Amino acid sequence: MSTPKDTYQTIRAESSGEFRDKGSKFLAYAYPIEKEEDIENYLAEVRKLHQKARHHCYGWRLGTDGNAFRANDDGEPSGTAGRPILGQIDSFEVTNVIIIVVRYFGGTLLGTSGLINAYKTAAATALDAADIYERVLEDVYRLTFDYSNLPQVMTAVSKLNLQVVQQDFGHTGQMDIALRQSEAQSTLQQLKALVAEVYLEEVDALESIEGFDITLQYTR
Repeated sequence: MSTPKDTYQTIRAESSGEFRDKGSKFLAYAYPIEKEEDIENYLAEVRKLHQKARHHCYGWRLGTDGNAFRANDDGEPSGTAGRPILGQIDSFEVTNVIIIVVRYFGGTLLGTSGLINAYKTAAATALDAADIYERVLEDVYRLTFDYSNLPQVMTAVSKLNLQVVQQDFGHTGQMDIALRQSEAQSTLQQLKALVAEVYLEEVDALESIEGFDITLQYTR
């Protein structure tokens, strides 16, 4: 049986592009995203930057199963803006990306085909300028623990060389870690064994570890 693919292509950082046609200006912004909350943040940022623009159209795709995506025409004729933008994301074979294209109307109507070409081309210029790279598919887990378990948690993180996404030491300890999806379950077994201070073979018999919990947050 083949191993499921756990890599994907995305962009490393924000990029931008521009296209002009008959006086209308189309400014495209591409951003890497990891969860849907990122989308509203970038939309708000671009809308604030271009408050006088007539349209702020966008397309985005998240994940590798093809099910999380959206295209928005923001007042343009249906199918002339969001879909062409999303089409370029798919044409470049990237995911975890949003592209927002801002239009400043130049006074001349472009027609359906003209709009489709303009939004498609603007999106393509942003991706042409992007640093596209292959990324490992990771699951981000949150470790929540009482401080009595802090030494064991820190030892486990160090010994397993875990990637810490963020941490918060408030009333209880919280730490988000990113694990390669294909290796996540075996790594979590080792983590539990180290925190509980038991042999790896004994982990499955544990119903829970007092003062320690693991929850999946999102996949990136």
